[in-house]
Amino acid sequence: MKLNICLFFISAVVLASCVDIPDYDNTPKIYYNGVDHYTETDESTGQRKETVIITIDFEDGDGDLGASPAEISNPDFKAPYGSWGNYELVTARKNIDGTWSESILALDQEKWMPILKPDGKPGPIKGKLDLNTGGNPYTNSTVPITFKFKVRIRDRALRVSNQIETDTVILPGYR
Repeated sequence: MKLNICLFFISAVVLASCVDIPDYDNTPKIYYNGVDHYTETDESTGQRKETVIITIDFEDGDGDLGASPAEISNPDFKAPYGSWGNYELVTARKNIDGTWSESILALDQEKWMPILKPDGKPGPIKGKLDLNTGGNPYTNSTVPITFKFKVRIRDRALRVSNQIETDTVILPGYR
């Protein structure tokens, strides 16, 4: 019996030592995964809009990504983040002459992602994020326009990731 218990513990220790802990940098790193869009209709108004979802893959060495709703509503917590929260979304729009105009739209001035490691323990984290750009409404005055987006994130230590750029999508817009 003692031999079985001893063998069990030795096996457990050997198996536990086989787990590789990823060695990510403490500055977050993101990778472009995809961009998708779909049409939604507001049932109360009948207004149609095109909603865009940008998917990125991320990794962070200490897992300090995101903010809680209480933190987001606290001006002292938000102050060091400045004007763009913990992720930045830049919208680029193709002009008639083929050039691109970039801006941060009013709806995207301050974007926040939730806490991604709820246990709060420091350590590597990896996953996917779906970022919602809001929506582009269809009206009698909108025309198809080519857009692309740029995204970057930052952690609680205010370390900023690389910036990724999406593929282009055609959405309703105004000239």
